[in-house]
Amino acid sequence: MNPLPVHPRTPVFDIVIEQEDLDAVAEVLRSGWLTMGPRTEAIEAEFAAHIGVRHCVATSSCTTALHLACIAAGVGPGDEVIVPSLTFVATANAVRYCGGQPIFADLIGSHDLGIDPDHIESLITPKTKAIIPVHYAGYAVPIEAIVELCERYGLALIEDAAHAPDAYVEGAGGAPRMLGSFGASGCFSFFPNKVLAVGEGGCLVTDDDQIAATARLLRSQGMTATSIDKQRGEAFAYDVVGLGFNYRFDDPRAALLMTRFRRLHGEIERRRELVHRYRSAFADFDAIDIPYSDEQVDRSSCYLMGVRVDPAIRRDFRARLIERHGVQTTIYPATHRLSAYVEAFGEVSLPQTEAVCASLASIPLFPHLSDSEQDRVIAAVKQTVEGLS
Repeated sequence: MNPLPVHPRTPVFDIVIEQEDLDAVAEVLRSGWLTMGPRTEAIEAEFAAHIGVRHCVATSSCTTALHLACIAAGVGPGDEVIVPSLTFVATANAVRYCGGQPIFADLIGSHDLGIDPDHIESLITPKTKAIIPVHYAGYAVPIEAIVELCERYGLALIEDAAHAPDAYVEGAGGAPRMLGSFGASGCFSFFPNKVLAVGEGGCLVTDDDQIAATARLLRSQGMTATSIDKQRGEAFAYDVVGLGFNYRFDDPRAALLMTRFRRLHGEIERRRELVHRYRSAFADFDAIDIPYSDEQVDRSSCYLMGVRVDPAIRRDFRARLIERHGVQTTIYPATHRLSAYVEAFGEVSLPQTEAVCASLASIPLFPHLSDSEQDRVIAAVKQTVEGLS
């Protein structure tokens, strides 16, 4: 088998940096204020308003936001937190950072890759402290059902919305309610392969004043004053009142985030259009199965374009696509099957998750993917599957 190309012709993810992005970052660099400061505060306010909550706390990553959310929820040694396995390992790691144990719940099924509320309920014990659902690929989990479980059992709800900026469900009266606004905390990612990408970075959003205060304190070493407070003359000295972390954001990334955020809605509309084109192209192609529905696409951030193939051919399917057509794919391994998690917690049986993770691969999806290049990807996928069937 030939080595994989370093630069595929059509990558799974791609990002375009516009001149306004470069100008915004250059302005920050010229200002001399490079750490967490006024531009971080500005994007926090704008993002909080977008999600429909009172607070946004920018952090160094979504992982650190999840860690702070778990701390704010009171997760500690001996506590259990129910999470999906179809997620990046950070969701479960954040629980372990607090000394808690992630308890893995299964998926609804191959048609909906969200965590199953019925399985969640069967896993709740007196040790359960919180639930962290993941809006996988930017599609909403059954969030109202999970909210009801949390209220009934007195559990904290932390939404892992890393994939889901600008995704929503219909709330009261049909008005949209943004994902990330239902839980005690919602956590988003600004990693380069995400919908809203700036490099490393993330944020925690919340309507709870105390959670916001805790997150702001702990992201900066537990200090009672930050550099911007001292620069403004709002503080002359500081105390350290808790065991905090260096989870700070910075103003160059905040400036980039602001300009990219202004294009977010339009880019997601294009993502939805591309997903509908994929779904239409594969609708009568029985060898490919696509999760979710057309209606769900229109409320999703459409982070990933997942297709399911026969598990027996998936490895060769991915290899041939990249070697013969330059089309990159990606997969999510089941977290409960990762070596560190098997070693720590033993074998766990999640039939739906295991079936999906064995068959699922994501194909290229990004806002500037042209119709003609997408058509080339579609043809390559069909040709590759037919050649392996």
